[in-house]
Amino acid sequence: MKLESKIPEGPIEKKWDMHRFSLKLVNPANKRKYHIIVVGTGLAGASSAASLAELGYNVTSLCYHESPRRAHSIAAQGGINAPKNYKNDGDSIWRLFYDTVKGGDYRAREANVYRLAQVSNNIIDQCVAQGVPFAREYGGLLDNRSFGGAQVSRTFYARGQTGQQLLLGAYQALCKEIDRGGVKFYARREMLDVIVIDGQARGVVARNLVDGSLESYLGDAVILATGGYGNVFYLSTNAKLSNATAIWRAHKRGAFFGNPCFTQIHPTCIPVSSEHQSKLTLMSESLRNDGRIWVPKNAGDTRDPRQIPEEERDYYLERLYPSFGNLVPRDVASRRAKEMCDKGHGVGPTGLAVYLDFSDAIKRNGKEWVAQQYGNLFDMYHEITAENAYEAPMRIYPAVHYTMGGLWVDYNLMSTIPGLYVLGEANFSDHGANRLGASALMQGLADGYFIIPYTISDYLARSNFPPIKADHPTIREAETNVRELTERLMAIKGKRTVDDFHKQLGKIMWDLCGMARNAAGLKKAAEVIPQLRQEFWKDVRVPGSVDNFNPEIEKAHRVADFFELAELIVQDAYHREESCGGHFREEFQTEDGEAKRNDDHFSYVGAWEFKGIGEKEVLHKELLAFEYVKPSQRSYK
Repeated sequence: MKLESKIPEGPIEKKWDMHRFSLKLVNPANKRKYHIIVVGTGLAGASSAASLAELGYNVTSLCYHESPRRAHSIAAQGGINAPKNYKNDGDSIWRLFYDTVKGGDYRAREANVYRLAQVSNNIIDQCVAQGVPFAREYGGLLDNRSFGGAQVSRTFYARGQTGQQLLLGAYQALCKEIDRGGVKFYARREMLDVIVIDGQARGVVARNLVDGSLESYLGDAVILATGGYGNVFYLSTNAKLSNATAIWRAHKRGAFFGNPCFTQIHPTCIPVSSEHQSKLTLMSESLRNDGRIWVPKNAGDTRDPRQIPEEERDYYLERLYPSFGNLVPRDVASRRAKEMCDKGHGVGPTGLAVYLDFSDAIKRNGKEWVAQQYGNLFDMYHEITAENAYEAPMRIYPAVHYTMGGLWVDYNLMSTIPGLYVLGEANFSDHGANRLGASALMQGLADGYFIIPYTISDYLARSNFPPIKADHPTIREAETNVRELTERLMAIKGKRTVDDFHKQLGKIMWDLCGMARNAAGLKKAAEVIPQLRQEFWKDVRVPGSVDNFNPEIEKAHRVADFFELAELIVQDAYHREESCGGHFREEFQTEDGEAKRNDDHFSYVGAWEFKGIGEKEVLHKELLAFEYVKPSQRSYK
């Protein structure tokens, strides 16, 4: 299969506008004839379902949780980017475009990134109209703050709970359409397969998580908005229920997987404290606006941080990157924190932490001001650590956070399966090798509110959709496959728990394919992961029964998928012999430890085609052309 990105011709400033004009439309009377299935109810899923229903399409919305408000989008705390230039500090659509391409280490499509920057201003207007309580300045204008990888203030925020407030806006829009009848909403459903008939995605098979029954949902197009796959590492900032099953099952049905090794390590997380820990907690990147990151200059210094004088502190990000300081991009800040700890300057009981200190901000603006800006984050830190960050510095360390890789999509957000669209973090499209802070919320809402409503109409208008009966052989085959897989998991009756296997897989991935990778470690991972996968299928124990509520079945399905996905991540990381963004190969770095790209050989999207469990996947390349932002060695000094 040849990859066709379908990037429009013409100047980059006009590509999206001209493309929208060239797309075929479905007239209002005909929209009610089409049925679209949306899997996922986070920002991308809720906004797309609501928007498509408002246009007149019939929409089925499948939610993993009992309510869309449980979606992991609420965990994106710090803000959402848009270049409105309210601060009059030099921001523009072009600057956001430039910062994002550069921040992604020149591994993203220029056309997609420019469109993202272009529609981001509309997102703010949309959300204000919905009543999202963005922070405001004294005079009533919307306030902005800075985030990593930018020298302007373009991040709109609602204290430290921006994702939650934006999700409530999308949720109320979805609820309006549910009440009107435009959206049929099904809670507690997990998609376990895609139904592909005559080469078109025509539905999904889902498990009713309450009673265990399998249900098939049929339509004319399918949208996956199911988030990322960071939990393949076991410990991550993702909610425990976040998983890759939807996109992985679609991958096995023919959807190519783009850049799976591009996983982001976030520098501002509460450090691991126990072997029994099941997840990590993110401290918003917004804290780096006013918090200063430092370690003791003397290795092994275990004194209380308040007893270490200023001259014995190393504010290493400010020292190494004077132009950006503590607001360097996440990949850079993460590697430097690891480097400091590896050299013995780490703090806390494990030595795997650095300080994030607000004492200067409190002296400058007062405790009350800091509380107004970040109070809920300080409260959360106290609840988890029993430490008061107003009185002593927070301890932070990098952790797995976001995944830039995902299902490959073209400019219209359609995968290599016709009719299967992928939105938000579930696709690979907009961030390259590293995502800038406050851009996840931006992409999810851009895809849902302002891109998919245009692009899906073109597919619907150009395609034929023969009626499908519920007893179609392909539907029966998909349901049978899911049922047999579930029964196979239940029948193993081994000795080890699903969590035990997941934890072991996560440790392998973090140690050998985590913040830093090398050829020897990746080779080892490629050997031990298949062995552990085979052991899983021989010795896992899934208690309970199939035909009722059973969270252990859910976990078993997702961990089975994580094993297969982990093999692909390692394969992709091994083949990409360069360092870029979140993919840091130790063999490829500059003299001062920065990522060293190989643009001559790896300036492409690696799109992988599934060939069977345990088989090497086939690589397809979408070459990247940079006409407007010329690749150069990234510098934040």
